[in-house]
Amino acid sequence: MNKLLPGVIAMAIVVVVSNILVQYPIGQWLTWGAFTYPFAFLVSELVNRFHGVQAARRVVYAGFVVGLICSLIGTQIIGEYGPLVTLRVAIGSGIAFLVAQLLDVSVFDRLRRSAWWRAPFLGSFLGSSVDTLLFFSIAFSATLVWIEPGNDISWAIESVPLLGFGPAVPLWVSLGFADWGVKVAVDIIALMPFRAIVSKYAARVA
Repeated sequence: MNKLLPGVIAMAIVVVVSNILVQYPIGQWLTWGAFTYPFAFLVSELVNRFHGVQAARRVVYAGFVVGLICSLIGTQIIGEYGPLVTLRVAIGSGIAFLVAQLLDVSVFDRLRRSAWWRAPFLGSFLGSSVDTLLFFSIAFSATLVWIEPGNDISWAIESVPLLGFGPAVPLWVSLGFADWGVKVAVDIIALMPFRAIVSKYAARVA
């Protein structure tokens, strides 16, 4: 367990910071959390690279527990429009994190012997895509309103041009599309620290 402690701590930091920063918007479509959350994939991929797939899954489970705690705390904090974290947001966040991270871990493990960039890029790209789709649809889609009937999501399903200039879509689709774009961009940028860290500690690769 000691060898996993740095990974667990790093994952916990990313999850906590992202849960805090998601409360702070950037412009009309994004929050600061979109820029920090993708580093969760970097953490699990480094653990996967150095210690193997089972160790990476343990780090993901630890991050999931931390995320649940953050959501629980958020449901108890009342903001201007109600709890900072609604039931749908909590469920969407938990499911999206767990499914996306475990997908990333599996894809990375299958591709670990290919070109150095392929496993981290494809793992995080697929994970980010699934994470965005699951979270925004569970949290805001009108078709899943039965999860939390008392939660007013009228603002999220309002029809607006995609990112302000495209075809008309529900607002949550624009939010999700912008979020996904940032995640993919950060995933690409994160290839640089991944390469640098793996090169520096190559002797410890699992």
